[in-house]
Amino acid sequence: MYLDNSATTAVSKEVLKEMEPYFREAYGNPSTLYSVGREAKKGLDKARQRVADAINADPKEIIFTSGGSESDNLAIKGIALKLRGKGNHIITSEIEHPAVKETLHFLETLDFKVTYLPVYENGIVKVEDVKDAITPETILITIMHGNNEIGTLQPIAEIGKLARERKILFHTDAVQTFGKVKVDVEELNVDLLSLSSHKIHGPKGVGALYIKKGVRITPLIHGGGQERGIRSGTENIPGIVGFGKACEIANSNLEENYERLVKTRDEIIEKVLDAVPESYLNGDRNERLPNIINFRFSSIEGESLILLLDAKGYQASTGSACSSKTLEASPVLKALNLDDVDVHGSLRISLGSQTHFDDVDGLVEAIKESVATLRKMSPLWNSDEKYEEMMGQSK
Repeated sequence: MYLDNSATTAVSKEVLKEMEPYFREAYGNPSTLYSVGREAKKGLDKARQRVADAINADPKEIIFTSGGSESDNLAIKGIALKLRGKGNHIITSEIEHPAVKETLHFLETLDFKVTYLPVYENGIVKVEDVKDAITPETILITIMHGNNEIGTLQPIAEIGKLARERKILFHTDAVQTFGKVKVDVEELNVDLLSLSSHKIHGPKGVGALYIKKGVRITPLIHGGGQERGIRSGTENIPGIVGFGKACEIANSNLEENYERLVKTRDEIIEKVLDAVPESYLNGDRNERLPNIINFRFSSIEGESLILLLDAKGYQASTGSACSSKTLEASPVLKALNLDDVDVHGSLRISLGSQTHFDDVDGLVEAIKESVATLRKMSPLWNSDEKYEEMMGQSK
């Protein structure tokens, strides 16, 4: 059972079918005038309309990129470089994706100042903190819509309203939320919004950046002037077509998938917390995505837990796939004021819109057994009595 859909998703059959003609039939360059190029341009325009429709935007406000990371880089660097004559201060949170945090670290080397707001024990930014952080030099606020590790949802609409009142541009990374909850750029009060294809059963290597009409940014890639001169380079037509189809499918099934995922998510949370002693849910219990669960288990090491679960047929993760190979404590979990030992004992389960998971009890049993096995070997647990008690509960 694949339970790491926050890392990536399988391309759906409908998406793959829509992409196929653009590899060998309508394979032309969309900037050319002859028929095979015009066919490619039709596919590009249709996909742009589908992405725009999915987030309540105008097609002219959609710029295609290579994925969420490029969209984040383009939004943040593009605004910073465009407005550096007006100010050099940016506001963000402590739990942003590396595509945002590393971009901001780079800008700090160029003498930009960044305020990293706390998220407290529940993993949520306070609007009041955003308000207090604003200075006359603030040119951009960038706070993610939903966190990729703990799944907490941020008060984006309220922050966006504040930004509008203060005439500060506002960007949000909606890579994890799009296709799981409603994403409406007007309701969210955002000026820029990042999207990615491979989180919603589309192909990898494709994303989009929404740029509100009237907002001007500095391009990062220069060349032939594609994508309204904002992102040069011949467009990845098969990928973009697949992304457009994935957007259409995700939006059409949004409410049905949301209800199903919440039901499964809550069942897993309740049963694991009940079955495994000293187990805890990371992040707010209610203000969270319908598909992401993040547990921590005392006295174990998360990577070992992942391997034991994989051997039992369950593929999950400890957190972000973009930083999991470092084996360092998750900055997101550390931002919840957790001890390093607790941070290392984490498990992220992320369901997908195509996940129809009926064997919750099997998953819970696998987690109980794996945690018990690791605790028996752990010097931090060090109690045969506790182990026997736990295994007795599992039976």
